[in-house]
Amino acid sequence: QVQLVESGGGSAQAGGSLALSCTHSVAFVGNWCVAWFRQATGKEREGVARIGISGPNTWYADSVKGRFTISHDGDKRALYLQMNNLKPEDTAMYYCAATIEDCFSVYKWWGQGTPVTVSL
Repeated sequence: QVQLVESGGGSAQAGGSLALSCTHSVAFVGNWCVAWFRQATGKEREGVARIGISGPNTWYADSVKGRFTISHDGDKRALYLQMNNLKPEDTAMYYCAATIEDCFSVYKWWGQGTPVTVSL
């Protein structure tokens, strides 16, 4: 029913920027929440940022607060993650995800992931 496709991953130097995009196959109307997660090699998956579709309700992990910005464009059916002042610790596979449940509940639909590598 719902397909998510990430793009925009790549490599950057510490202090640089990258912008990730995630297009979704259906329009999100009503009680939807979309999010970015990441998983580094040997580490557990962690939530990075979340946004509710119905309003400007966002959440960020402390580690990215002030550096990353999540946004959503309903007309383009796209989720974005602007990443500034990148750090090597940001290196991971980044996934977009969506749920019709609470924003902090389990996410049902996931993209394939896009890799981000930050070097010194």
